[in-house]
Amino acid sequence: VQLQASGGGLVQAGESLRLSCAASGGPFSSYTVAWFRQAPGEEREFVAAVRSNGGATYYADSVKGRFTISRDNAKTTVTLQMSSLKPEDTAVYYCAAGRPILSALQREQMYYYWGQGTQVTVSS
Repeated sequence: VQLQASGGGLVQAGESLRLSCAASGGPFSSYTVAWFRQAPGEEREFVAAVRSNGGATYYADSVKGRFTISRDNAKTTVTLQMSSLKPEDTAVYYCAAGRPILSALQREQMYYYWGQGTQVTVSS
């Protein structure tokens, strides 16, 4: 499975941004898809995930209530809608696909396929 992340950019605090992850070349609908992010000098961290059927979603506490993850299996895309952005949301955002069990959902080692990353910068 090949993943292509897009939609990053420079916005001001409080604004919104939508990231997309387009998949090709494999059984996309069978994978859990997640977004991770990595800020300069920091480790990569879990942001959100959506199960293969789109019925269950999970969020890091830091983004809960502000970010929404969704998927369209027919279009093989996953979207991360980000609202009320804060400067601390500044990072490179990566989408990833895998089949993690619930207890390991936030572990990047559980994801087999990764997109190339898209930069999100939030100015104060």
